[in-house]
Amino acid sequence: MQFMPPRLLILVYPLLCSTTSSASRWPSITSNIMASTSSPNNVKKAPKTATASTTAGYMMKMPPLADKRSVAEQLCQTCSGPIYSQGLETFQVPMALYEVNRARVVQAMLEKDSSAKGLILLEGGKQTTRYDTDFEPVFRQESYFHYLFGASQYSDCYGVLSLPEGEATLFVPSWGVETETVCGPSPEFEGVKKELGLERVFGVGELKSFVEQEMKRMEDDEEENKSGETSSPPNLFLLKGMNTDSGNFATPASFEGIEKFKTVRDDDTLFGCMAECRVTKSPAEVNLLRYTNWISSMAHVSVMRATRPGMMEYQLESLFQHHTYTHGGCRHMSYTCICACGPSANILHYGHAGRPNSRLLTSNDIALLDMGAEYHCYASDITCSFPVSGTFTEDQRAIYESVLAAQVSILGKLKPGVSWLEMHREAFRHILKGLIKCGVLTAGGEEDVDKVVEEMLDADLGAIFMPHGMGHLIGIDTHDVGGYAAGTPQRSTRPGLKNVRTAREMEEGMVLTVEPGCYFIDPLLEMALANDKQKKFINADRLQDFRGFGGVRLEDDVAITADGCENLTLCPRSAEEVMDVMKGGVWPRESVVSFVSFKFDACSCEEDDDTRSFVQLLSEPIMWKLDFTHLIDGLILSICVA
Repeated sequence: MQFMPPRLLILVYPLLCSTTSSASRWPSITSNIMASTSSPNNVKKAPKTATASTTAGYMMKMPPLADKRSVAEQLCQTCSGPIYSQGLETFQVPMALYEVNRARVVQAMLEKDSSAKGLILLEGGKQTTRYDTDFEPVFRQESYFHYLFGASQYSDCYGVLSLPEGEATLFVPSWGVETETVCGPSPEFEGVKKELGLERVFGVGELKSFVEQEMKRMEDDEEENKSGETSSPPNLFLLKGMNTDSGNFATPASFEGIEKFKTVRDDDTLFGCMAECRVTKSPAEVNLLRYTNWISSMAHVSVMRATRPGMMEYQLESLFQHHTYTHGGCRHMSYTCICACGPSANILHYGHAGRPNSRLLTSNDIALLDMGAEYHCYASDITCSFPVSGTFTEDQRAIYESVLAAQVSILGKLKPGVSWLEMHREAFRHILKGLIKCGVLTAGGEEDVDKVVEEMLDADLGAIFMPHGMGHLIGIDTHDVGGYAAGTPQRSTRPGLKNVRTAREMEEGMVLTVEPGCYFIDPLLEMALANDKQKKFINADRLQDFRGFGGVRLEDDVAITADGCENLTLCPRSAEEVMDVMKGGVWPRESVVSFVSFKFDACSCEEDDDTRSFVQLLSEPIMWKLDFTHLIDGLILSICVA
């Protein structure tokens, strides 16, 4: 079945807050953007039940953890409470998203040890300088710290989360007059507290005394509550562990005087719990990922339309970055942009040092553009491949459609319980079949092509043409954590499969990339031609036609649902759609796109100029006809292609 992205008629409308599941509240539509809001009047009020804690002279009453999470989830559904936004019509992120994250981590710690108590301490990202200069690269928050506190714009901070209460305290730096003269006033504690939706905010200088007092309070509480049974003292839980994707280690927080807690310091528990929490996303996180995918999808379309022979690869990178920042408020890219045209696509991570997107485009090239923007530290990762000339040659189309067939097949099979390794092998099968069809590989007269393809898999021939993994977890990091966590299937040692970034079975709430590809990489081709098990399947003469071809990759981001998957990416995929868009055709086409985590003010939406800017921000090249209908609980915005 050929994959056809949905035809586009965009409806923007708030969904009423209810107790129904997201699956029943949202229509199931492939390749669309869906999010939800509802009336702030439906937000549950904070429960009256509370626990008390006293810190640094402050008495605070906090609701139980389950109630805090329930209220936070309601705030996320209605996009109420403190929000993060880049202004204009950019996405509004409810800071309650991070309250949900904190509750999930505390719950995971308690599930691991029901008697766990103490403080979780994280150290945020540092503002660095370039080598020996005073130049400061744009700050990006450390990912685990951002997951708990959402403090994307604050460097050199510490954060504390109490167990089992789940109370969050942020410590921000205070600057002297000289620094404030250059950088502006120090963060104002009360303002940061309200901005991020935290219980407490203090200066970094108060961290040591805070930790000492809180640990002492917990010890005293334990003494008072003892009834003869043996119990452990409160622990100071620090983040330490290896990222199984990068091989790098998370560095535990440190401050002057931390050695005082060496007997109660725990470096073993927190990392595994937090990494596992990040593997599955909350509905609010998926909404945010829908936004990054929408903005990046529209940027890819914009670049696709602008591409011409005679341009430089770096110009395509520049156009993408301009679109995502100007129209989406995305200051950061999720990773280094890959603008690989023609033979450049033989280099899987092209665009890095030594290969800086510096080749001139020719009319014979097929472009492979792997680019994704990041918003509030949440990533997107999208790859489009298309002919620079605007029209596929026969060979280009043959390779393109074999990769597309692999992607469509995988999207149709993904659901909870499915093995990711099996999806990788499924990609191999379709690509090998496509190579047989175009004559690069031969079935040797065997009529049963499927049987021959399995023999090719046994010979590891798939890894010659697709040497990378079929996809990876994505979230706050492009290559998100937890791929090979303890207790999950471990990495294969076979060619091709050893490069797969996870071997896990799918779970509802996971978000992953699906990125099959086919490449003609000379060193790998030479290895295959020298391998007796592989060379018997290769038509060496026909293979010569693809030397210097480069490669094709198609990459979408998908969320695993209860019974399948939702494609968050909205790029033209069929060969006809790609060529039509490059000729100026309308994209997106008619479909239904619920895109309503933007919090609309019904009054401001009465002005045509305000609402038209929203559409222009989403996809500048498209001309729209607007029609507004106000409802009691929200707004229906019908946007029809003119």
